[in-house]
Amino acid sequence: MSSAARVPLHVKIFHGFGSIAYGIKDNGFSTFLLIFYNQVIGLDARMVSAALMIVLIVDAFADPVIGHLSDRTYTRWGRRLPWLYVAPIPLAIAWMFLWSPPHDLGTTFFYLIFVGLIVRTLLSACEVPSASLIPELTRDYDERTGLMRFRYLFGWTGGLLISVLAYAVFLVPSEKFPVGQLNEDGYFYYGVAGAALIVISVMLSALGQHRYVAGWPASRPEKTSFKQAFGEIIESLSHPAAVILLSAAAVAYTSQGVTFSIANYLYLYVWQYPQWAFTAYPLMLLATVVTAFFIVTPLNKRFGKRETAMVTGVIGVVFWITPFALLVAGLWPEVGGDQSTLIVMAFVFVANVASVTVMITAQSMVADIVEASEVVTGRRTEGVFAAGWLFAQKCATGLGIFITGMIVSWSGLPSKAVPGEVDPAIVTRLILVYCTIVILAVIVSTWIFARFPISRADHEARVRALAAQSGA
Repeated sequence: MSSAARVPLHVKIFHGFGSIAYGIKDNGFSTFLLIFYNQVIGLDARMVSAALMIVLIVDAFADPVIGHLSDRTYTRWGRRLPWLYVAPIPLAIAWMFLWSPPHDLGTTFFYLIFVGLIVRTLLSACEVPSASLIPELTRDYDERTGLMRFRYLFGWTGGLLISVLAYAVFLVPSEKFPVGQLNEDGYFYYGVAGAALIVISVMLSALGQHRYVAGWPASRPEKTSFKQAFGEIIESLSHPAAVILLSAAAVAYTSQGVTFSIANYLYLYVWQYPQWAFTAYPLMLLATVVTAFFIVTPLNKRFGKRETAMVTGVIGVVFWITPFALLVAGLWPEVGGDQSTLIVMAFVFVANVASVTVMITAQSMVADIVEASEVVTGRRTEGVFAAGWLFAQKCATGLGIFITGMIVSWSGLPSKAVPGEVDPAIVTRLILVYCTIVILAVIVSTWIFARFPISRADHEARVRALAAQSGA
């Protein structure tokens, strides 16, 4: 295992490649699962969102356990690789079952909880060990952002690739299904394609990093009781920097969870996108991720991680809600046409560049907590902190999906609604409540981010001190 300042480019690429699986999962849970189980299968939106919230929150508590077990794995392939070789195949099988539910609505709710929980737990068994490699690969402040940006680039690419396939291949309008997103058969093939990509991405990522990261850990972990393991997890995640960062992330991910899960409702019933937009939109989002990929490291170097996260978070929300404000004020061109769609995409481009920059930066900040905690506890717990981030993300995303279900239900949007034929009052209610939530979230998350205590100087001084202690 190397912890050099600079990580070879090919290792960065293979490391990030594994995040394709996470992107596919995120696309499914955040964009399609609610509308699939609600508008296609017929389960009430409140029931779907409640099931997904239960899945995400229950699964979130498994993440610290997986992180702790990953930290204490002791094999000739290291601590992380065995997880990446074992988990992806059962994950892919469970993913296919998720998109083939029973039609008995009495059992669908419990089926969604059961299969969804299996999917999320197995995904964590891939994602937590993979993300834990970042602070092991390098202790350099900026290089960690460089590694994280590859994870986001490939994660978004995976999600957007499966989204393009969904809109352009699996969920295209037909005589039987004039609205492609209501085609049940298309979701089955969406699940099969996603399963194949999950296996390929995780396995290839592990193989590509194998020579660089495989090797016996420096020392065999001591045996611990469940009580001691639980105490170590709590001790690590109770570090003040961790509490601040994970709290800010929870608020930001709640807002993102609402945005992702309500996206198809906004595209169909607010902006009334023409069919070409559903194919072009994911490609445009990919361009935003590529843009964030190139600007995030220079921004972190110039302003620092904390300041970058704060400012870009505000910029993102301003550009995101402006079209909705203009629409409600009657200052927007007629929705459904090419002009309206292109203007929306222009605003979303800037908003999403800023949003992705925030998330790359914030997750890079997680790696910097590892050394801060090591000074206090004497242990390096990369897996626990990676799991803590996922814990906050999952709980918040689950809450966000639940909130979306409440918004959709409260707005009065009927099941199997036809775009363009929905009462304008319903659309306005949907917009106003959604935008209020997004604005409040950015105010709170920015206020919390401002209190993050680790700067570049703090981190570099801490790394030097730890190196001096170990004689490295």
